Amino acid sequence: MTQQRAIFVDKGSGGWGKGLRIEPKGKKTKVVSITGGGIHPVARKIAEVSGTEAVDGFKNSVPEDEMMCVVIDCGGTARIGLYPMKRIPTVDILPSSPSGPLAKHITEDIFVSGVTEKQIKLAEGEAESQPEPEETSETKQSDTNDKENFKKNYEQLKKENQDNGNNFLMRFSKSIGKVTGTFYQAGRDSIDMLIKNIIPFMAFVSMLIGIINYTGIGDVVATFLSPLAGSLWGLIILALVCTLPFLSPVLGPGSVIAQIIGVLIGTEIAKGNIPPQFALPALFAINAQVGADFIPVGLSLGEAKQETVQYGVPAVLYSRLITGVLAVVIAYVASIGMY
Repeated sequence: MTQQRAIFVDKGSGGWGKGLRIEPKGKKTKVVSITGGGIHPVARKIAEVSGTEAVDGFKNSVPEDEMMCVVIDCGGTARIGLYPMKRIPTVDILPSSPSGPLAKHITEDIFVSGVTEKQIKLAEGEAESQPEPEETSETKQSDTNDKENFKKNYEQLKKENQDNGNNFLMRFSKSIGKVTGTFYQAGRDSIDMLIKNIIPFMAFVSMLIGIINYTGIGDVVATFLSPLAGSLWGLIILALVCTLPFLSPVLGPGSVIAQIIGVLIGTEIAKGNIPPQFALPALFAINAQVGADFIPVGLSLGEAKQETVQYGVPAVLYSRLITGVLAVVIAYVASIGMY
C-alpha cells in the first residue's frame, strides 16, 4: 500500500498564513477538492505527496471526520471560513485573507492561501524512506492488485478532469471567478490599509495642526526665524533648527515655517532687500522639515517591523539634520551666476 506521510503547504505569492503541516491521522485520509470542475491540481498534488486520496467534494459526500484537508477557491465569502470554523485544515488557491462573516475562525494554524503546486512538499523528517517489511507471496499479490486498482482509478479521474478541462463554459466561469476574487481581495486590502494606517494618520495630523494653530507656536517660531533668511549662514541655521529631531515632526504638519517664511522671503526679494540668489537655498532651508511627521507612517505603510520603526524614525530624523544643511549649501552654490 502507498505510504502516508505528513506534508507542508506554504503560502503562495500574495497569499496569507505561515504555512500548514498536514498529516493523515486515522480515518482522516481524504483531500477534498471543493473548487468545481473536478479535482483541482493542488488537491491532486497534496494527495500524491502525502499518499492519500483526492476526492471531488461536489460529486461525493465526504464525512468531516475523514477529511485530512480541503482545497477551496473562495475569494472571501462564507466558504473561506466554514471549514476553519470546523477546525479542518483549509488550503485556498486564491490569495485571500481572513474576511467574511466567519473571519474570526480563520487563523494561521488552520488556513493558508495563494497556494499552487509549487508550495506543496514533504514535511521535515518525512523525506527519508523507511525500510519496508519482508513481503510474502500473498502480500505481493495484494500489492499488485492495489497498484492496478489505483492505476485504474487514477486514469478514470484523469479522464474526468480532462473532460471537465475541455468544457469551455467551465473554464470561462472559473476564469471569471478568479478575476473577481482578485479584484475583491485588492479592494479589501485597500480598505484595510485605509482604516489601519491612513485614517489614523489623518486624524493625528488634524489634531496636531489644530494644536499648532490654536497655540500659535508655529507663528512664534516663524517670526523668530525670519531674520535668518537674509544670509547663507542664516539659512544654514534655519535649516538646522527646522531639522532638529525633536522639533521637525512638530513643524512638519501644515508647513507653517514654509508658508510664513516663504512669503516673507519672497516679499523681501521683490523689494530688493534680499539678493535673488538666496531664493533657491531659502527654498531648501524652509522645507527641511517637510515630511518629518510622515516617517513613522511611511514605515508602517511599508509593513516595517516594530524594531525597524523604533530605530528607523530617529535614524531618518538625524539624517535630515545633515542632508538639510547640505541641500542649502548645494543650492547656494548652484545659484551662483544665475542672477
